[in-house]
Amino acid sequence: MRDSTKDTERRPRLPTGNGDGPSRRTFMRPRIATLILGLLALNYLAVSVLAPAPEVVRIPYSPTFLEEVERGNVTRINATGETVTGELRTKIRRSGSEPADKFETQIPSFADEKVLEGLLLSKKVEISAEPITAQRNVFLSLLLGFGPILLLIGLFVFFAKRSKGGGMLSPLGGFGKAKPRRGEGETKVTFDDVAGIDEAKAELTEVVDFLKTPEKYQRLGGRIPRGVLLAGQPGTGKTLLAKAVAGQAGVPFFSMSASEFVEAIVGVGAARVRDLFRQAKEAAPAIIFIDELDAIGRSRSGGMTSGASDEREQTLNQILTEMDGFESDATVIVLGATNRPEILDSALMRPGRFDRRVVVPSPDRDGRRRILAVHTRSVPLDDDVELDRLAATTPGMVGADLANLCNEAALIAARRDHQKVHHDDFTTALEKIILGAPRAMLVSEEDRRRTAYHEAGHAIVGMLTSGADPVRKVSIIPRGISLGVTISTPDADRLNYDERGLLAKIDVSLGGRVAEELVFDSVTTGAESDIQQVTSIARAMVGRWGMSPEIGFVAALPSESQGLLLPGVDVVSEATQRVVDQEVKRLVDEGYARVTKLLSAERSRLDALAEALLDSETLDEVDAYAAAGVPPAGGAERPDPAVTGVPLSDGGVAPAVPSAAGTITPAAESLDRR
Repeated sequence: MRDSTKDTERRPRLPTGNGDGPSRRTFMRPRIATLILGLLALNYLAVSVLAPAPEVVRIPYSPTFLEEVERGNVTRINATGETVTGELRTKIRRSGSEPADKFETQIPSFADEKVLEGLLLSKKVEISAEPITAQRNVFLSLLLGFGPILLLIGLFVFFAKRSKGGGMLSPLGGFGKAKPRRGEGETKVTFDDVAGIDEAKAELTEVVDFLKTPEKYQRLGGRIPRGVLLAGQPGTGKTLLAKAVAGQAGVPFFSMSASEFVEAIVGVGAARVRDLFRQAKEAAPAIIFIDELDAIGRSRSGGMTSGASDEREQTLNQILTEMDGFESDATVIVLGATNRPEILDSALMRPGRFDRRVVVPSPDRDGRRRILAVHTRSVPLDDDVELDRLAATTPGMVGADLANLCNEAALIAARRDHQKVHHDDFTTALEKIILGAPRAMLVSEEDRRRTAYHEAGHAIVGMLTSGADPVRKVSIIPRGISLGVTISTPDADRLNYDERGLLAKIDVSLGGRVAEELVFDSVTTGAESDIQQVTSIARAMVGRWGMSPEIGFVAALPSESQGLLLPGVDVVSEATQRVVDQEVKRLVDEGYARVTKLLSAERSRLDALAEALLDSETLDEVDAYAAAGVPPAGGAERPDPAVTGVPLSDGGVAPAVPSAAGTITPAAESLDRR
């Protein structure tokens, strides 16, 4: 199964052109370990068989040594300092040792040497200057002394010759050799396996055509595009697109992650870049794919030029040189993938390097339906499964998310002993992915009732707000870190929000806390995630999107992609920051007043929905609207926004506004945080 995500189908990797693929490396590791163990065993046997250690028994000077001399059992001795070794006529045994005819002892410093000498002479003991133990010949000593070292040197030379081109003998050793994952022209991924991102496929069609028929463009003076940058959020299918280009064109495909270039040794990254491009040019026409390009291609304007930063910069410089140094007829195209194109170095992005930038967007509703169709080709589906309906309930999901959804649904269906995958299996899988698995935990009746009103507050605000996203499901079953959840998703994808839509997001998030305060006259810690969401939206409205009359059309806060500082602005003044805080509080306070007025007026609906939740624990869209006594989403009898509006600080009336696309509002993160 494939779609606009990284190819998840497991297939055996083709061996690389230099014969050093992953399967070969896996095969070589046990052979290397076996060879080393064999050499160590051989050295041990050689020492044991060719020059075994003589059996020597250690005896005390008195009484054993003197008694053996008196008995005439000592034939000869050799003295070195106070150590005496000797040979016996008859073997003797000491406890814990084998019988031996050679011995060793120590002469005490206070012993009378002349008396000992007289005793030895009287017993006719030979006093020799030669050591008693047998000596090895010169050749054997050299063999046993230097043999292990010679074996290690031989082993090193053996593997050096087996390395690619003797790379281990180079100054960088084998580190400087690139080891890309390579697929030949038999790569089976084509554009037919990519769904939901037709615009990106269309832009890459010309690249495929050039690789197939380069003479068609060269005869008119056209040149090959040096590089194509694929930019998009994780999971949108950048890697799969690169493989599809290679498979569609039928050319070799060299794939490496940018982080694989960088090592602790400075210069290794640049050497690997040179080797990678050399391999690709030898196999031209070919494609080089560098995943997560931002790992080495980030801007060099930071000023850090030491350690890892210096190595990364050298690697980037080598990539720039290689991309700009292709021969005019070398049909090699570099595809890069990143989800952070804004941080890439400007030299990398100039024409002549990455000539084209292809944005791989998140799929729309129709794109998600086609992606689901790709992923369910081998999944038996029940008649109640409607892919278009599933696509409508998964806004914001990319190919990787949809692949995971299909897999989880299949696993759940198998666990339930279904012969086919049902729609309920998909909805359960979606809840598990978004919310987490249900938790079997004992919740007190008080917490359960408070959670029901909290979720009912979110749902009622969404239901009674004109133009709000329909409430799809309300539940008070503990999942993940939350005690309950309300899910709202739009009928169609939203690509932009106006000011009213953002105010509606705030109102829906405030609904849970306001409901608790109205019913129980107290508040808990259960609204922590709601508070964070409300604050984040309000601050962005004021500081980033110019939706505050006090701040105006001025950026007082950086966007998410700009880091901590604004371009050209080092510090926001204290006065401006104070105004931002005041405006944020004003927006939240006004939203709190609107929601309080709405839920106070609709208390009967709030109570009815909360009681239904306490009885059923989970309500889908139809049951939730019926329990609240509200016409279904899209009905003609939705409340008039002017009725639920409240006076603002300027005396005007703000009508109720739509809620957020795909808003998920957990009631509480955990029991102990209430």
